Amino acid sequence: MVRSDARENRARILAAAREAFTEDGSASMNQIAQRAGVGAGTLYRNFPTREALVLAVYQDEVARIIATVPDLLAEHPPLEALRRWTTDLVEAMRKKHGLGDALSPGAHQAINEQSYGPVVTAITQLLDAGKKDGSIRTDADAGDFLQLTGALWRAPSTPEDRAPRMLALILDGLGTHR
Repeated sequence: MVRSDARENRARILAAAREAFTEDGSASMNQIAQRAGVGAGTLYRNFPTREALVLAVYQDEVARIIATVPDLLAEHPPLEALRRWTTDLVEAMRKKHGLGDALSPGAHQAINEQSYGPVVTAITQLLDAGKKDGSIRTDADAGDFLQLTGALWRAPSTPEDRAPRMLALILDGLGTHR
């Protein structure tokens, strides 16, 4: 059982690291500890290496995105929920790729293995809702969708972000066009 102050420290460290890595992918562990308001010992007790911290930030972000599916489906029609969810996923993946230099090839593989199943499950929920209401083709597959959307986070975001247009094409292809 983890004490509440230890949970709060971990959460503060993750939030500080997310902000620091977004601003500067080379932020040091000491900078992150200072930003989180914890000592270096607390940081290293939770995350023994920089790579462990980067992995935890990414895993936390994926979990946050996956957790949004029910609310998105409650607030929007399935295709719109899928568009919003995918846009959020693209942003997170772009951040992950920005942190890529900090990760070893093994860490990249671990991230992909740990997140693939939960992400496909979330996409399946979104697609199934659209299949149920008739707005999404019955042959739509979550794995195919994830593979197609992989191009979105690899597309340059400057000078013009092509990802929204590309996503619109993908979603148009998923629609039943009643």
